[in-house]
Amino acid sequence: MDQMQSLRIVDLSYNELEGPIPKSKAFQEAPPEAFTHNKGLCGNRPSLMNCPPSVNTTKDRKHLILLIVLPVSGASFFLTILIGFVCILRKEWRKSMRNKLIDSQQGNLFTVWSYDGKLVYEDINGATEGFNAKYCIGVGGHGSVYKAKLSTGQIVAVKKLHPLQYTRSDDLKTFESEIQALNKIRHRNIVKLHGFCLHAKQSFLVYEYLERGSLARILDNAEQATELDWSKRINIVKGVVNALCYMHHDCKPPIIHRDISSSNILLDRKYEARVSDFGTARLIKLDSSNWTGLAGTYGYIAPGNMNLTTSLEMQTFPLLFSYF
Repeated sequence: MDQMQSLRIVDLSYNELEGPIPKSKAFQEAPPEAFTHNKGLCGNRPSLMNCPPSVNTTKDRKHLILLIVLPVSGASFFLTILIGFVCILRKEWRKSMRNKLIDSQQGNLFTVWSYDGKLVYEDINGATEGFNAKYCIGVGGHGSVYKAKLSTGQIVAVKKLHPLQYTRSDDLKTFESEIQALNKIRHRNIVKLHGFCLHAKQSFLVYEYLERGSLARILDNAEQATELDWSKRINIVKGVVNALCYMHHDCKPPIIHRDISSSNILLDRKYEARVSDFGTARLIKLDSSNWTGLAGTYGYIAPGNMNLTTSLEMQTFPLLFSYF
């Protein structure tokens, strides 16, 4: 009605109207009687109350709308930028993880040593002169064992494994979790695993060094075998039994050796027995000759099969010690 310039006379009385009156000349010059008996008319007239600022003009309403729309639009824009930034960071993180996996397959080290694995690797490689045959003290189905004197003066036995091919991250995680479990095992009749090194071309396990070597080696030497009197032989049997009982009943989950033999029983200077090589079998694939149909994945067994499998392993004792 503000645009109706030809309007000359208005009378809004007795209509129960409310809101602001138009600013056209007809409304501004109308007598007070033209606005009586209305519910809530307002405007710049002596007989009317002033209108609230929020509804005073159309321009004010537009300003109010802008005050609402602009912050909401700005917040939405900022949120969109933030989400895009997070997506980019996540993409870069995944790319970094893939690169690390590729690097590991091409030759980087994975260790559970409590100190720098790269330095340990270099120390062992130097101590054995690149795994020279003159340091080899034994050869088995899964690798060769070398005697290495580290720069600290400590002597260790290093079992260099045959090349392992790990092409998936799951395989790497399995290898690490198995070694970490073995690294926590502590028993006086089990060879202590100090740590390991996984390399695309060269992998090895590092154990404590036992001075007298394997039981098989002593039994094959007539002179050394005569030093094994019955008290020492019985003590060796007790040591092996204690080790297997620990692996079968105290380890959670149980560990099955699968290859108890005189070659895998090592002796220290006092002829105390140490069971060895039980960890290596856990790294062999299921089609390896060391695995049986009763064995679970990577050395673990289902609880329902435990008694049968452990009893089968204990049945190897008569054959093992028949050579005594």
